[in-house]
Amino acid sequence: MPYVERGSGPLLVFVHGSLCDYRYWQPQVDGLSAHYRCVALSLTHYWPIAGFARTVPFSWSRHADELAEFIDKLGHGAAHVIGHSRGGCVAYHFALRHRERVRTLTLADPGGPVEMPGQTLHVLPETVNALRARAAGLIEAGEVDAGLELFVDSVSRVGSWAKSTAAFRTMAIDNADTLPRQFADPLPAYKHDDARRIACPVLLIDGEKSPDIFRRCVAALADWVPDARRHTIRGASHGMNLAHPTAFNRHIDEFVRATNGES
Repeated sequence: MPYVERGSGPLLVFVHGSLCDYRYWQPQVDGLSAHYRCVALSLTHYWPIAGFARTVPFSWSRHADELAEFIDKLGHGAAHVIGHSRGGCVAYHFALRHRERVRTLTLADPGGPVEMPGQTLHVLPETVNALRARAAGLIEAGEVDAGLELFVDSVSRVGSWAKSTAAFRTMAIDNADTLPRQFADPLPAYKHDDARRIACPVLLIDGEKSPDIFRRCVAALADWVPDARRHTIRGASHGMNLAHPTAFNRHIDEFVRATNGES
């Protein structure tokens, strides 16, 4: 998996979400590399190595295990892992399976449904599934911009695509062909008993204006994970690390320092 690296010190590994790649974390690499070894990776199938054959699985589960292999090859030992959106789900399951490779876990608006104890699993409304099918259809038909606008606005706020930076739009277009494959690989539900098995300290970050599906997930994990803390970034939506990088970076820095026993 391609990656960018900067700085020295405790190892921070950043895992991107839908339509993104290692470029998504530029504000964090810029802002935190004075004190940390910052490594932002691109998961398999994402830019700059795209166009994998259909015989190569696109899978959140495979990505979780590949993250463990990636950290091993860095040769730095266990890492402080930060995941956003779909990447948050990947990082969560990595931490469940490979606890010896993770020192702390930060989940920013982690993607996936929540299964509440004693309740029926909350599934995505048919309107959301229809929207995703339409977005995938537009992309596969070559109407990439329209498909991306539909999806990005649905996970953030209406108008987000139109207001996004040129850099973000370029990144999303470069990764547009992963979206239909992602929809065919739905994320698993977060479950109480699994969350109780997370052994490392966990930081949960959400945006004040993030869609309810993400805030509901953060709230559940904040209750379930044994060693968890939560921060909500005021005025932010799903892309909180881009819109409010100073606040986001401060939360990461304070969390890592605290878990390392630093003041």
